[in-house]
Amino acid sequence: MDSLRAKPIELIFSVLGLIIIFSACNSTAELPRLVQPPKPDGTLSFLVVGDWGRRGSYNQSQVALQMGKIGKDLNIDFLISTGDNFYDDGIISPYDSQFQDSFTNIYTASSLQKPWYSVLGNHDYRGNVYAQLSPILRDLDCRWICLRSYVVNAELVDIFFVDTTPFVDKYFDEPKDHVYDWRGVLPRNKYLTNLLTDVDVALQESMAKWKIVVGHHTIKSAGHHGVTIELEKQLLPILEANEVDLYINGHDHCLEHISSINSGIQFMTSGGGSKAWKGDVNHDWDSQEMRFYYDGQGFMSVYISEAKLRVVFYDGFGRVLHRWSTYKKGVYSDI
Repeated sequence: MDSLRAKPIELIFSVLGLIIIFSACNSTAELPRLVQPPKPDGTLSFLVVGDWGRRGSYNQSQVALQMGKIGKDLNIDFLISTGDNFYDDGIISPYDSQFQDSFTNIYTASSLQKPWYSVLGNHDYRGNVYAQLSPILRDLDCRWICLRSYVVNAELVDIFFVDTTPFVDKYFDEPKDHVYDWRGVLPRNKYLTNLLTDVDVALQESMAKWKIVVGHHTIKSAGHHGVTIELEKQLLPILEANEVDLYINGHDHCLEHISSINSGIQFMTSGGGSKAWKGDVNHDWDSQEMRFYYDGQGFMSVYISEAKLRVVFYDGFGRVLHRWSTYKKGVYSDI
């Protein structure tokens, strides 16, 4: 990634006739920016899945099958992975068979042959981080796009991908038997300070009608991991100050929608790509905040137009579990 940030770069990436231009800024104080064209009518549709990479097991293949069907129905433009892309310990090299077995050979539907914008999760940091960031993976499967932190500009929406794992204290203070690949992150305080500044500046400069932030870790959640205190303290104030519309994460192996009572931010968890944690939920949430929780496998879709944003959650059989929509000026419906 350091080399990507060091100089301007433009790559032409084609998937089924779709051309996407990638451009990285030449300043180390700016996040790399990728360009994702919307449909001719200006709208966008995409799927979000997280915590999936298990070589098809724990119903990963079943979820992938339904993603293919919904992706076709919605004519999606791209997909987002919320991290923990490869279990249990990331990948060891760009040629690790885990990449083919958990990604290329699983998400085979024609509708899923679109760009996959991905972030790293804590399990990915237990492997070779540079392998997941390597352009070699894009040579092996041109859908794969993974950087630490970056922005996808899609005209009416800017999507900000944030590397959240280095924020979490316990990975440094109490790693147990796990070994994390902190290359490119240390010294940690400098890395986090620069990242928070970069995200804040990018959000302030955004002229898009909608702003979405994606990270692996929860900010608010009733699931197993619950609230991530470090992100609540350090990242959330920046999101609130910049009027972010959605924060989308994985980490908790569930599907979830929480509304902020302090701002307009909606917190969406899509971490049901494979292994789920049945019954592992904290019920001590205000009903005004907790809009939806499902402790099984599944994924979510997002549709965006100039005036409207719609989120739909699906289970592993493709059944609709929860719908939520908003106009730019306020909530439209909650079904």
